[in-house]
This record gives sequence, structure tokens and C-alpha cells, in this order.
Amino acid sequence: MKSHEKSGKQILSYASFCLGNLGHSAFYGVMSTYFVIFITSSMFSGMQASIAGKLIGLITGLMVVIRIAELVIDPILGNIVDNTKTKWGKFKPWILVGTLVSALLLLVLFTGIFGLAQKSWLLFAVLFILIYIGFDIFYSLSDVSYWGMVPALSEDSHARGIYTSLGAFSGTIGWNGLTIIVVPIVTSVTYMVTGKHEEGAAGWLAFAAVISALAIVCALIVCFGTKEKHNIIRNSAKQKTSLKQVFGAIFHNDQILWPSLAYLLYSLAYIITNGILFYMYKFVIGKPNEFWVVGVIATIIGFCISPSFPILNKYIPRKWLFVAGQTCMVLAYVLFIFGRNNVILMDLGLVLLNINFAQLVTVLTLTDAIEYGQLKNGQRNEAVVLAVRPMIDKFTGTVSNALVGYVAIATGTATAADMTAHDINTFNIIALYIPLILAVLSIIVFLTKVTLSEKKHAAVVEELKDKLAEGKIENDKEEPDASVTNEIVYAPADGELMNLSEVIDENNKPFPGKGFAIKPSRGRIYAPFNGKIKFTFITKHAFEIVSDEGLQVVVHVGLGTVNLRGKGFETYYDDG
Repeated sequence: MKSHEKSGKQILSYASFCLGNLGHSAFYGVMSTYFVIFITSSMFSGMQASIAGKLIGLITGLMVVIRIAELVIDPILGNIVDNTKTKWGKFKPWILVGTLVSALLLLVLFTGIFGLAQKSWLLFAVLFILIYIGFDIFYSLSDVSYWGMVPALSEDSHARGIYTSLGAFSGTIGWNGLTIIVVPIVTSVTYMVTGKHEEGAAGWLAFAAVISALAIVCALIVCFGTKEKHNIIRNSAKQKTSLKQVFGAIFHNDQILWPSLAYLLYSLAYIITNGILFYMYKFVIGKPNEFWVVGVIATIIGFCISPSFPILNKYIPRKWLFVAGQTCMVLAYVLFIFGRNNVILMDLGLVLLNINFAQLVTVLTLTDAIEYGQLKNGQRNEAVVLAVRPMIDKFTGTVSNALVGYVAIATGTATAADMTAHDINTFNIIALYIPLILAVLSIIVFLTKVTLSEKKHAAVVEELKDKLAEGKIENDKEEPDASVTNEIVYAPADGELMNLSEVIDENNKPFPGKGFAIKPSRGRIYAPFNGKIKFTFITKHAFEIVSDEGLQVVVHVGLGTVNLRGKGFETYYDDG
């Protein structure tokens, strides 16, 4: 197959994964933000105020409890995904089913369960709990599967970086785009149904239906436009895992725990500050009407960060991108503390606060930790590992909600003029000083404890492949055809035939495995027999071919060539 055709397939895969998070992120915005607004403004309109208040308290309290419970639930759901086997792979069925079911249940919730609260608030409360839990489970299955798919699309760190960056970029558009369309859709549909210029229940249902349809379309694009890679590493880990193994895979993999701790420290700092930023403008600075600048700056910087990451990562290791982002965050806090009376310094601080690669670096490090863990303990948990980062986001979001509630209650109807020096100092401790310390600690943890660099991951992939080929790690792929007793294997390259034991690799060790070696005289590799290409590494330095008679052979090209990341290789075939 010509290289430009293969490039076209790669571009299609990138674009499909990117568009997937457009609808997925918009859907999350509806369920996490606008559903609460609908509950408090329209769901119980016309009901007795005391009953409506109790129902609102019950529903919002339930959502917090479920958010906390997800810290345990998400790894379990990830294990369900990891243990799924279908001809479409293990991720696509859950992406589609999870999106369809959660979209349907969300629409039911946006109808107020078909107005049941007006007839029996007790029955409504019971059904709401059941429906919301089901909705949250199926959404989480879709979410875990979408991000868990990244290591199945490529084993190359750079390609994974592109997938993750594109997903984050479209997610920013999906999330921020809601603020543009929500009011026009809700008010116009409400006016058409009721004749009133307001945000009514009919308008909210229409808004939920539009975003649900978008999420379903985007899920279909992901399912049809991407393809899971099947190679010797992924095929070697097809055994089912127990819950004990799931949590063991997380707690016994230091390159999951340390990046997660660094991200937790960053996320707590960022979420706490953002959650209380409005109150800083209202009570400390005394300029609540200028708060809109925060959203504008965050949106503009967000559009720039994700697309620039894979470009910068070509020249700057992701560890230093993490440190650079956290340093910007530290400088932002310094400006917030000492320059709050200067508009220019405050805006510069907002810019620095949002120049951060922590989420992208963490997702990629956790993705690479999948092969690291497989090499270390023989267990591969793709969806489980990628569920860790959303768990942290949910936890820090809950912390932020609690602090926002505390600040709102503590300040009451105060104004900036009412705030004493003691009040301002207390506020600064919560919103600035503690986050500043957390940001510094995240730098220390990442620099001292996170060792899984892009180069080390490439070496891990190579070592893992070699050990699988030698049989030192259990391999669950199908056994070779035992009936193959005699088959001619032609030399795949022109050159000097050598014993494999004569080959010394880049680490000054004998090259592992069984077979033979050729010192090539030309830079062309051919099929050693008639057959089918079973898989090719994304770095193109190795492939497996199965003969028409069932003989399986791995052809490895060069020494240390995995580090080239495909540069210098050109293939004229496609897997399968």
C-alpha cells in the first residue's frame, strides 16, 4: 500500500478521535453544569416551595455522593471494559452503548421523569435515584472507554500525544461552545412553546436533545473512523482480570501512583482557585463585573495549549513541559498575591495560570505506564489505568464545590467594603497560598519520582516485545499451527547470513529470541513466504507475518530502531 494512503488512514483516525470528544465533552457539560441549573430553575416550577426545596436538596446531595462513590466505581467499570471481547474490539461497544443509554436517560431526567414530581414527589425521588445512578454508570463506561482507547490506537508516545492533544482541543470547543448556544436554544424553544421570553422546561429539554444527538453522532464517528491495533504486546494480555488484580495494578505501579499524585496536587490547586475566583473579584478586588475576563482568557489559552503540545513535545520532553506549566502557575499566584490592584498584572496572572500541560502530560504518562506495568507484573490494564485521571478530576471537583459553598455561606451578603483584613487573609490562604504550595509540591514530585520518559517508554516497548518473543512473559495469543512441520523460509533481505547469537544489540547484549539474522547489503525487506501481515509496530521497525500454512514469524529490522519512531521506514502493505 502506498505511503500516502496509509497517511490518509492515520489522518482519518486522528480526526475521528478528535471529533469524538467534541460531543462527549459537550454532553458532560450538560450533565455536570446545566442540568443543575435546570433543576434549580425549571424542573419544579409550579410546585409548593417547601417540597421543591427538599427535592432540590435531595438531588444535588445525591449528585455529590455519587461523585465521591465514583472514586471506587470507575476502576471497576474500567475492568469491565478491559475484560470485554468482541469483533469490534473492547472499547467501541461501550463508547456507543454508553453514549446511547446515557443520552436516553438524560432526556428522561430533563422531562422531570415525565412530570412525575407534580403527581408524586416521593415516587419521583425514588425513580430519580435509580435513573441517575444508571445514567452515571453508562456515561462513565463511555468516558473510560474513550480515553482508554488511546493506547490501543498506537504504542508510540508521540502518536499518543497527538491523539490526546486533539481530544483535549475538541473537548475545549465542546465545553465552551455550550455557553454560546445554551441561551438562544433554551429561550427560542420556550418562546415557541409557551410564548414567553424565558428559559422554560421545554427549552431545556430541546437543548438536552440537541447535545445528546451531537454526542451520539460523535460516538459513531469514533467507532467507524478509528481502528484498534493488534500486536504482540496487546495480544499477550487477553486474560481476564479480577477486581483484586485491578487495584493491585494501580497500587503496584509506581509510574501510575507518582504521576497521579503530581496531577492531584496540580488539579487541587487549579480547581480550588478557579472555584473561588469569582468571589475574589467580588469580595477581595471589588470588581465582580470584570469577572468575564477570566472566561475569555481561559478559552483563548485553552485553544492554543492543546494544538501546540505535540509540536513542542517534538523538541521538549514532556517532563519539562509539565515543569514549565507548573512554574507558570506558581508565577500566576505570585501576581495574584502582590498585583491584585493592577488590572494588567491580574490578566497576566490569568494567562500564566492557564498555560499548563499537566493534564496532557499526565494522560500520556499514565498511557505509557500501561506497557511499563505489563513489563513489570505481566498485567495490561488499559481502561483501568486511564480511569485514574477522571477519578482525580471528580475528587478535586467535589473539593472545589465544598469550598465554594463554604465561602458563599461565610461571606453571605457581604461586599468588598465589608471584608476585614482578617477576612481577606483567610480568603487568600484558601484561594492562593495553599494552591501555591500545592503547585510547588507537584513540581517536586514530578521531577524526583516520575521516571517514565518517552525514551524510557520506547525501551520498555522493545524489552517487552523481546521478552514476549522469548516466552519470558506469558503470551495468550493463539498457538501456531502445530501441523506445520516443514516450510521453506526465504531470506527477507539480501546480505550476510548470521547466527542470532552473534548479534549484539545496542545495550551490548546478545539479541534475544529464536531464529536467524542477516547483515543486509540493501535497505529493502521482503516477505519470507506467502502469507498475511498480522501486525506492524507503529514505529515500523518490526512486523509479524503468518504463512498460508500457519507458520508465524516476527521480522525485526535494525538495532535500537524503535527509537526512530518510524522515521526512515516506508511500508508497502497494510495489516491484514
